[in-house]
Amino acid sequence: MSYLVDLQDNDKESYIMKNRTYLLIPIIFLTFILTGCLYPQSEKSENQIPYEEQLQTVQQSVNSYKEGENGLVPIRTKDNDTPEFEKYLIDFSKLRENGYLSEPPGNSFEKGGVYQYTLLNPEEDPTVKLIDLRITEEIRRVNVQLDFYRQENYYPAFGEKLTDKYYTIDYNKLDLEEAPTVTSPYSQEELPIIMDLDGNLFVDYSYDLNKALQEYNHEYSEGEDIRYLLTDHSPFVPAYSVPYTVKDNQAIFLDEME
Repeated sequence: MSYLVDLQDNDKESYIMKNRTYLLIPIIFLTFILTGCLYPQSEKSENQIPYEEQLQTVQQSVNSYKEGENGLVPIRTKDNDTPEFEKYLIDFSKLRENGYLSEPPGNSFEKGGVYQYTLLNPEEDPTVKLIDLRITEEIRRVNVQLDFYRQENYYPAFGEKLTDKYYTIDYNKLDLEEAPTVTSPYSQEELPIIMDLDGNLFVDYSYDLNKALQEYNHEYSEGEDIRYLLTDHSPFVPAYSVPYTVKDNQAIFLDEME
């Protein structure tokens, strides 16, 4: 920090632009991979559908692996503080090498698709679910703009206060044309991207949760995390979500109960 303070104005601008470039290159490459640009266009279009048959095939393979490998499950090692819905990613190499699956599904990230296969409740009842990587891509795109903003501003680009912990994003500060959203894998509606006090980005699933509360019978009460209402009725996990609960049969952020 002291080095930057000692620079002249022109040198400061050059320094910031150079570091922006270094930051942008690896993120662009990651986005390039995630969008499936390394695969033919025809293959990409075929791999954007969450086929039930593919889910069942992977589920059977995971079950067989657990039975044959002394209760272990084929997952990658992730940090303990990784959120549950992004934590237990299936390691297809373990399934393939041990003869439980010939190759990953065509719609998986490993084959150029837009879905990351993951597990819920891996210890007691490992259940195969999907992460829509187009959400991951959009989160990273917005994060690039947020990182640029944070290089010149102390605070993140806070917008409207939602709770004591969560805010909307002031997209004008990030030079975005409109408020950033992602397409819901549940309803296909556009869901807002929000952030916490540290500038971490999340998806606000309030719309989908309120819809689920109306459509499905449930026994959730105030203070309980209701996100599993989505996973119980869909092949997808609510990636990059925050905890929600129910009050007066409406979804609210769980931290509002604290």
